[in-house]
Amino acid sequence: MIKIGTALFEAAEQLEREKGISKDVLVSSLCDALVAGYKKHIKDKDADNVESILDEETGEIGVFRTKLVVETVENPDLEISLEDAKEIDDEVELEDEVKIEVTPEDFGRIAAQAAKQVITQRIREAERKLVLDEFMSKKGTLITGIIQRRDERNVIVNIGKTDAIMPQREQLPGEYYKPGNRIRVFVLNVKETTRLPQVIVSQAHSEIVRELFELEVPEIEDGIVEIKSIAREAGYRTKLAVWSNDPSVDSVGACIGPRGSRIQTIVGELKNEKIDIVRYSADPVEYIVNALSPARIISVDILADEENKKEAFVIVPDDQLSLAIGREGQNVRLAHRLTGWKIDIKSETQAAQIEKQARADETEAPVETVQTENSTEEDTPVEQTEETVEA
Repeated sequence: MIKIGTALFEAAEQLEREKGISKDVLVSSLCDALVAGYKKHIKDKDADNVESILDEETGEIGVFRTKLVVETVENPDLEISLEDAKEIDDEVELEDEVKIEVTPEDFGRIAAQAAKQVITQRIREAERKLVLDEFMSKKGTLITGIIQRRDERNVIVNIGKTDAIMPQREQLPGEYYKPGNRIRVFVLNVKETTRLPQVIVSQAHSEIVRELFELEVPEIEDGIVEIKSIAREAGYRTKLAVWSNDPSVDSVGACIGPRGSRIQTIVGELKNEKIDIVRYSADPVEYIVNALSPARIISVDILADEENKKEAFVIVPDDQLSLAIGREGQNVRLAHRLTGWKIDIKSETQAAQIEKQARADETEAPVETVQTENSTEEDTPVEQTEETVEA
């Protein structure tokens, strides 16, 4: 047996406190390391009756081989005579199994080298598994992190036991990420690697808006108010469609909060991003009107309402056209993504011109000449035939 003292157990307890790795992991790693070292020492990697036993009371560890008690020994590595077995245990009988200590005398240095490699590997594996399990459960949620540094175009954010990566496409446009600042990020994905798991976080994902509203609006967390749809262009504008399952609760008012306190907190968290809260409706016409707010709508005509094709024609006052379309088409684009409807917006003047042109086309439609049974080509003058063709 090898005397290791209590230092190992103290180190295991410290490791458990600091990294959350169980003491049993370190103990089993040491035992496995001794077994691997012994097999290497005897040059028999296939030996399956070898194990290592650690006595926590005495602080000793050793390598043992399990052998079968027989009358005639044919394989010394697997069998032991009854006479030799009696020296270890007086009550042993034939066909019993006994554990024989086989710890080499000069095994300390070999065991230390093997133990170092195995323990280091096991600790890394245990740490990787802890991080993977923790952040797999946090995938799709909002967490708080501290900005560490910028790595080329990526931002490195410390989120506890590991550093997460926020790619450029997941960053807010024009935002300066200063190292040391505390930010809220959305856990987008967790990828398992040979080292620590790679965690991808985002500040541009639309679900971060949902998480913030669930944190700030108790009615959403309780299920009274439901978020039906979100359309977001990160850093600029977000449209949120909400619905109340309780007629006595105003869905839009609940999200705005007393004197706008709730919405102001969320807007501040999103770096003053504009948020439009609209009331969801099962009626597509009403839903489209709400989604195009703050523009005033004159009429909405449903052109197609199929499973794969939903189109609507919207008429607005002349002075509301630019507001309905938005800067660079942002308002109508977000309304389309929010509702799932393709929206064609025209002003009153444009709609009138389209209608006038349609009537003119109907008036100028070609007249078909119907030939009777009695009429022939010879009966029709040449001049009249040419006029009919021109008409």
